[in-house]
Amino acid sequence: MADEDVFIKFRALVDDADRKFARVRDLPAFGRAQSHYFQNVFKAYMKLWNYQQSYRSKLVESGLNRWEIGEIASRIGQLYFSQYMRTSEARFLLEAYVFYEAILKRRYFEEVAHGKNLNARFKELRFYARFLLVSLVVDRRDMVVHLADKLRVLVDDSKSNFRETNFKEWRLVVQEITRFIKSDTNLTYVRPLRYCAMLDSLPASQTDLARFHAKKLFKFRDAILASYHSNEVKYAEVTLDTYRMMQCLEWEPSGSFYQKRPVENKDNGFVVDHTATSGLIDMNLAAAMADPKLPPNPRKAILYRPTVSHLLAVLAMICDELSPECVMLIYLSASDDIGYDYPGGPARDNVAQPENSVGSSRTSKSKLIARASQEQKSYKSEPHSNGKVLSGDDYDEHLWLGPRGSSGSNNLYPGDLIPFTRKPLFIIIDSDNSRAFKAERGEPVAMLLSPLKPSFEHSSADDVEALNGSQFTFFLTAPLQAFCQMLGLSNSNPDPEVYDKAESIISASFSEWERILLTSKVLNIVWAQVLPDPFLRRLILRFIFCRSVLTSLSRTEDDDPYLPQCHPILPESVSPVSKRVQSSVQKLADHFGVAKSFHINNT
Repeated sequence: MADEDVFIKFRALVDDADRKFARVRDLPAFGRAQSHYFQNVFKAYMKLWNYQQSYRSKLVESGLNRWEIGEIASRIGQLYFSQYMRTSEARFLLEAYVFYEAILKRRYFEEVAHGKNLNARFKELRFYARFLLVSLVVDRRDMVVHLADKLRVLVDDSKSNFRETNFKEWRLVVQEITRFIKSDTNLTYVRPLRYCAMLDSLPASQTDLARFHAKKLFKFRDAILASYHSNEVKYAEVTLDTYRMMQCLEWEPSGSFYQKRPVENKDNGFVVDHTATSGLIDMNLAAAMADPKLPPNPRKAILYRPTVSHLLAVLAMICDELSPECVMLIYLSASDDIGYDYPGGPARDNVAQPENSVGSSRTSKSKLIARASQEQKSYKSEPHSNGKVLSGDDYDEHLWLGPRGSSGSNNLYPGDLIPFTRKPLFIIIDSDNSRAFKAERGEPVAMLLSPLKPSFEHSSADDVEALNGSQFTFFLTAPLQAFCQMLGLSNSNPDPEVYDKAESIISASFSEWERILLTSKVLNIVWAQVLPDPFLRRLILRFIFCRSVLTSLSRTEDDDPYLPQCHPILPESVSPVSKRVQSSVQKLADHFGVAKSFHINNT
């Protein structure tokens, strides 16, 4: 085939693939009805990729740039990642990472740095931004830091070489990822956020679990994770809280890929494998990384700052597709009002200027105490009878899903969820007005409700740098780190022995509480039907831990606003004042030498 014919066919394949890509790029990341669109566009790009591999030399001679090859691979990686976001299948996430990492290692965009092609530069910037998001979700923290540094240098270079172009949006992207990294890595995770079968499975309960599985139980297949706060820590459309929740609702693969190999650098870039410059990418590498022994991850719809109508539309679509034997998790993180941001919560205005949004808030402890005191006065007590709200108007409480100054149409009322209670639901409300959702409405559903205010005790630090992200969500996703954060214990450089022992204390407590729940004769059927699922069971156990820690914490004011609640109630045997539960808090407090911060009833 002549060189000209090869290049003409190549351009035709590019145009065909790009047209099909445009059809799927803006499809919503939820619903099962779009898989055939993905298959069609993926086939088009794989045909294009294989063609350029077969005729690489002729295409290069005809003027094909290396960055154009990188753009094709980047599109394929983008397709894989978008399909992962729709399905939560780990293989798609790993395939995306393989393609993006190959682009970086082969330096497909390197020639852009030496030219004046603005279009190519924007493609390179988008590649780094997308690879950053993939690396965050894969939990390759070393790669995230490396890419953030590369992106920062690239944006600075772009401002110097393309002076006629405003790169303000890209500077904001750099600030976003810098702030996200600093907020999340101030606390070192000594275990994965994902469900690790080796660490999170509790063998002592296997016999009791087997008995449960003989009954009618719900399967956890779908989750909606929605967040709307002013100025919350985020990267792209993934906030710090939804990031932690989406990680918490996935299986941790045990393959060699997740052994956290370090990122190698040489001459300000990756060590280059010159034998791979042909552009070959191992298409089977991700399949080898996947762990076939693990069950599928539950699907997750991530909604960043949704309107009420959008949230309800997504809920309706997923509920309509939900099988009768399946349960859906709904995680809502929002405030009750545009003007009410509790201190330390993700909704507060903790960045005065965009240029300063590169780290945590520098709010002083005295200011936090003053704001907390003011809010304590405005706290409205709720009359209850048997767990039901007795106030007259069911619709005077809400969550706020909207920008400042917008109308009341952005109020999400508890009654809005009533139609969806016809399906089994597991609801987590993380808000300063979470108790608005406590009253029984519709069919019974499992509910975990956050405290109205967070609890922090800082004995020596005036600057509270660890207040980014919700404390309640942190307890549900990384309980040991949340415990340390609450007490101002630094674990940026943890002593492995100290934290291993602490994890052992928590694990032993969870094992005991799990057996108590599984053998309880008074366990509400709502909890009994979701308890056998490993993800939901772990959330319940962590809620018990969170509630017991916050209940035992010494305070000089009313405890009630600082305590989480659940509905329906859990057995008294795992209540925060039971001896078995309090002894676990005592052991952990003694281990860290912070017993004076707690009041433990040992009688």
